[in-house]
Amino acid sequence: MTAVVTRIRVSGDRPYDVLVGRDLAGELPSLIEGAARAAVLFAAPLREQAARVAAAAGVQTVLIEVPDAERGKTVEVAAGCWDELGRHNFTRTDVVIGVGGGAVTDLAGYVAASWLRGVRWVPCSTSLLGMVDASVGGKTGVNIAAGKNLVGAFHPPAGVLCDLDSLRTLPADDLLAGLAEVIKCGFIADPAILEKIEGDPAAAVDPGGPLLRELAERAIRVKAEVVSVDLKESGLREILNYGHTLGHAIEKREKYTWKHGHAVSVGLIFAAALARLAGRLDAATAGRHRAILESVGLPTRYQAEAWPELLSAMRVDKKTRAATLRFVVLNALAKPDILSGPDESLLEQAYAEVAR
Repeated sequence: MTAVVTRIRVSGDRPYDVLVGRDLAGELPSLIEGAARAAVLFAAPLREQAARVAAAAGVQTVLIEVPDAERGKTVEVAAGCWDELGRHNFTRTDVVIGVGGGAVTDLAGYVAASWLRGVRWVPCSTSLLGMVDASVGGKTGVNIAAGKNLVGAFHPPAGVLCDLDSLRTLPADDLLAGLAEVIKCGFIADPAILEKIEGDPAAAVDPGGPLLRELAERAIRVKAEVVSVDLKESGLREILNYGHTLGHAIEKREKYTWKHGHAVSVGLIFAAALARLAGRLDAATAGRHRAILESVGLPTRYQAEAWPELLSAMRVDKKTRAATLRFVVLNALAKPDILSGPDESLLEQAYAEVAR
């Protein structure tokens, strides 16, 4: 029986497909046609999977191991990868492949974007978070001391492989982290996501079940539609940062030991409270955030004493304009908008609903 592969098109100046299915390595050669060499970036836990990808590529490959998770998303690690590309004489027709979660594919994309001012790259995403968020949309980058993803480039991939088989061995916490981004997509654009999770929260976290596949595909379609219209975050794309302003601040405070999705989950609660307090969002929809996030086991609270440090971190968020804080909020379910320059007292009241 032939495995079913779902192809989700991301249009724009440099269109590509996101392939969702099982055992997708055989799809790789068509995405890198014309390359003589491929650099396969991976973290140590995925050495075996990276070797399979390298074998399937059909070209000469260089395996480059990088630190796992956010520890690998640094300029220093990127520089080491550039040195390897140089040592192996990589040209503009060659390709970079990232095998791993969102941190590895962010790094791989940035290495590709900056090598010879841009070579092709393909994310082979192995985490739910990577599949529905990091690997789709062409945003690549690394972290620096000042904050997360502040250095990077918009560089669309040649294609994206989302192999669902990798979710079967994904730690439960990592699966949940990805589900936070799926739930975010439900609130900003596709309420059916929320209804399906509410109907069966246990099935939503079953890595081998049909519901998680449907949820992933729905979330990918949301992101694909947004980035097809706005690649460089000049307008519509900002809605994908729902819950991320506080989320990124929490990640920075925790020195990136918190999972991205867990931080975003708390950020969603904050954003919903802020919209309600600002008179934008009804109480029922705001309350629905906490109910659905907690139903699958995601965190919804953070430390009360952290507020001054978090506020300071939010002031360097990418959405900030001329020192004016800007937040993605909801005016209603699936009706995202921007709240610009809210009073600091309103922010404190919203954070009080997060603080434990």
